Amino acid sequence: MSMIDFKKFATYSKPGPRYTSYPTAIEFNENYTLDSYLQDLKADSNPLSLYVHLPFCRSACYFCGCNVIYTSKEENKTLYLEYLKKELALLKKVMDTQKPVYQLHFGGGTPTFFDANELEMLIFLLKETFPNFAKDAEIACEIDPRFFSVHQMQTLKNGGFNRLSFGIQDFDANVQQAIHRIQPFSLVQDSINLARNFGIHSINFDLIYGLPFQNLQTFKNTLELALKLNPDRFAIFNYAHVPWLKKTMRKIDETTLPTPDEKLKILEFSIQFLQNKGYKMIGMDHFAKPDDELFKSIQKGQLRRNFQGYSTKGGTQTIGIGLTSIGEGSNYYAQNFKTLPEYQNAIDKGILPFHKGIKLSADDILRKTIIMQLMSNFKLDFRTIEAQFKINFMKYFADALEALKPLEYAGLIHINKDGIIVSQTGALLIRNITMPFDAYLKRLGANQKIFSKTI
Repeated sequence: MSMIDFKKFATYSKPGPRYTSYPTAIEFNENYTLDSYLQDLKADSNPLSLYVHLPFCRSACYFCGCNVIYTSKEENKTLYLEYLKKELALLKKVMDTQKPVYQLHFGGGTPTFFDANELEMLIFLLKETFPNFAKDAEIACEIDPRFFSVHQMQTLKNGGFNRLSFGIQDFDANVQQAIHRIQPFSLVQDSINLARNFGIHSINFDLIYGLPFQNLQTFKNTLELALKLNPDRFAIFNYAHVPWLKKTMRKIDETTLPTPDEKLKILEFSIQFLQNKGYKMIGMDHFAKPDDELFKSIQKGQLRRNFQGYSTKGGTQTIGIGLTSIGEGSNYYAQNFKTLPEYQNAIDKGILPFHKGIKLSADDILRKTIIMQLMSNFKLDFRTIEAQFKINFMKYFADALEALKPLEYAGLIHINKDGIIVSQTGALLIRNITMPFDAYLKRLGANQKIFSKTI
């Protein structure tokens, strides 16, 4: 990729969804009832993807936007596992748990805040409930290097885990101090060596740019240190400072945050640096080695996007397990309760802890297909969409195509009678390119500020 005039494209920076779902989670509502969810849950014939939310952290990382519970009490984790056991028993009663499982992901919170015995119990419960894991299933866990032992690694390996994602964020000591997450390079190095010694061949690093005290030079240093550990994938996220939504972010001194211009310099350097080191850019914020399954899937046009980011396992029914988890079927999204009392109360009543969701209309499914194709594979074939949905693409999406003209003039996309092709530069602005196909954004109006900025 040639050097990019980021200042030229900064004019496109505006609030917009990340499109881990369409419709986005803000459209979930209680008009979609438990009865409807139970019907859809049972009717979906696709193989399974399991997401388990483990919400506990010992202390707050000030940058974090996840749904977490801060605790140091062991009994809280023990009680949560008991409720997960009950939730799994309820799922077994209302859906076909014998379907093949293509993917399992432990997210948080801090999954490795649970000790080896607790993780072993959870893995046992999951495989007892869902016994038919595919031989090539992707089984992943998010890792906090501050909470990661050889016993936990042994448990994960025994459980079939083959992919680990390490929360790095930044190696600079001043940045770590400001975000309340101290983890020296040596600690992370030991964790990576531990994973490699157990034969983990797919390791991802999460980095964040836009954090306090970051600048181009400090982030260069972080990238150079990260490369010494040779991860297979990078996810480099733009920090979204939303203190009105996340109270812990109020502890960050806003005067220490890098300027938008500095953030663009960091992004530009990160792209060039990683590509020069042999990594391929995947979507708007991911990078992978050429031999990684993530890159192979984009070459085949099989990359998919979901709440865990980019995935090689498309066409699955996602079952959200645990507090605040989100499930996804072919025509619905469903989210569990976000607070422990509500979650536990539902299970105590013998019902799934379902809170809200949305049933997708025919138009939703059409637009979701288009948005996810563009977000994942950076191209769209009109004829395929027309054949699948029995529409005239040019007529149905005349307004969206008109809205895309300025992006085409800027060289971000190419549109012809056959489809849309996103340029290398356009891939950085893929959220902007997909937004004209979003039927909900106009209704949101000024409320779009709930989204992070596209750059």
